Amino acid sequence: MALDDNIISRWQQSETLLLGGSAGSFKILFHLIKILPHDLNKTVIIIIHRKKNFFSEIEKLFAENSRMFFREISDKDKIESNAIYIAPANYHTLIEKEGYFSLDVSEAVWYSKPSIDVTFESAAEVYSTKCTAILFSGANQDGAGGLLKLYQSGALTIVQDPGEAEMAEMPQSAINLNAATCVLTTKEIFELLQNST
Repeated sequence: MALDDNIISRWQQSETLLLGGSAGSFKILFHLIKILPHDLNKTVIIIIHRKKNFFSEIEKLFAENSRMFFREISDKDKIESNAIYIAPANYHTLIEKEGYFSLDVSEAVWYSKPSIDVTFESAAEVYSTKCTAILFSGANQDGAGGLLKLYQSGALTIVQDPGEAEMAEMPQSAINLNAATCVLTTKEIFELLQNST
């Protein structure tokens, strides 16, 4: 399904952009960070699987290449517009109705902490139709169930074409659950996100 005016309009009306991915999604997320304009007027939340206790340069690399304010999430951080947040390793990130993040130390989901499902499910309760969520490459099913909750809440849910994903299981799992409003190529995703106004 290619981009159409309805999808573009729903993206433009969104206040929050959720980006989830695992193995094979880093390059795409890095490119997205670079192209998002400084005046996007949306909150961007990234949940990417990271190895437990593995020091990562992701935050530094993303921050240096972002035109928006960028930071790793801390417990009780207030959620601001025109900012990009990344979920920290070894915690699940939850979105609270009062407009702040909370970090949770419960068990891993799909062997992952942060879990995409956990964040997506909490976002579905808070943001509903005011949200766009995109699920990228990954080697397990994390994110598919959360994306379905978002879809059912009225969010715009997008899945990377599994044929283009380095690891197809994550996007394919979401498609199998009928969790996607649309399946887009990487190029179409970049094009959509640059249509911010």
